[in-house]
Amino acid sequence: MKTVLGLDRIGEFASMFKGKRIGLITNSSGVDSRWRTNVEVFTDAGFAITRIFTPEHGMYGKRAARPVEDDVYPGYAIPMVSLFGKKQRPEAGQLQDLDLLVYDIQDVGLRYYTYIYTMTYCMEAAAQQGIPFVVLDRPNPLGNRIVSGGRIRPELRSFIGDYELPVRYGLTCGELGRYFLRYKGISMDYRVIAMEHYTRDMYYSDTGQLWNIPSPALTDFESTICYCGGCFAGATSLSDGRGSPEPFRMYGAPYVDMRRLYQEMKREAAQEDVVFRERAFIPTEGVYQGQVCFGLEFAPLRKDLDFLPTALTLLRQTARMYPEAFTLRDGEAGEKHLSYQTGSWKTEQYLNGAVTRKELLEEWETQSAAFAKEAEPVRIYTSREEEHHEIIYDR
Repeated sequence: MKTVLGLDRIGEFASMFKGKRIGLITNSSGVDSRWRTNVEVFTDAGFAITRIFTPEHGMYGKRAARPVEDDVYPGYAIPMVSLFGKKQRPEAGQLQDLDLLVYDIQDVGLRYYTYIYTMTYCMEAAAQQGIPFVVLDRPNPLGNRIVSGGRIRPELRSFIGDYELPVRYGLTCGELGRYFLRYKGISMDYRVIAMEHYTRDMYYSDTGQLWNIPSPALTDFESTICYCGGCFAGATSLSDGRGSPEPFRMYGAPYVDMRRLYQEMKREAAQEDVVFRERAFIPTEGVYQGQVCFGLEFAPLRKDLDFLPTALTLLRQTARMYPEAFTLRDGEAGEKHLSYQTGSWKTEQYLNGAVTRKELLEEWETQSAAFAKEAEPVRIYTSREEEHHEIIYDR
């Protein structure tokens, strides 16, 4: 049975929206099951959107890390406020004429995806102004069963990692919002319009929904699977495939001997749930824009693949083979950006050979298991599909 999205259900909760001045936090992924935009759905239902807030990439999918300017939503003359650029949080004056904040963005279920911090920053701002906050829930493409990767260390918190989340947190946005409130000890009028016909065992391919591109580099479900851990390559001198036909499924650089790398990966990472091959590509963006990158292309064979171990092996083998050419990008305050992405200083030690993959993954498994236990009370969806979910109230 097809999953019913939170946005599909707003008509059931008309009293929540009727007569309210609504601030909508969204982007191009904010569509219903028939791909009508949330602005159209709200407007047709007679609900008034006063202001729109947009996250990284803006409304239209601007390239990663590029500042986004304020704009006006076409066809409706609704002002759009960018929360990626000069500011990451809405200002008090931008909330004073609002009665309600609504979040409706497709997530990917990974800690370094910045949309979730736009959500939590807006929740904090709403709490300070006494404004109710509503999440229109959507599927976690990677499912809610697998929790993996180390938890972000407090000293490494940033806009790509916070709240002691593991890399893959196994929660929907609505559930993550509940975790955030518990973690920060915030009391507010927080509500979730939950999905119907959705369980914690489902992956995006199980929902019956058309693939909803979360951002420019995640063009399909397979790329999203490989984004778990594959994103780490972007903190190194390897291309992570952005600007190629298959972002996060292709990795390489001009200095790589792809035949040799392929042979090394066959010895170290051959397994039944992922296949890979030699692949050269020319990215249209990034440091190697317009240059031929030699490397590997990966294809997950299972929807429940955890690509994180394979991604780590790829980085370690490249670092070992090319100790001078393989480098780490500088991050905040002089530390390496990789530490902020992985949430740990130990990842760099692994790439240098001082820590084994087994040791690193065992430490991360302990941390992710602890998170999974802490997150259990915030879960909305169980393994047994419910016929109906009421709104969740957290005050």
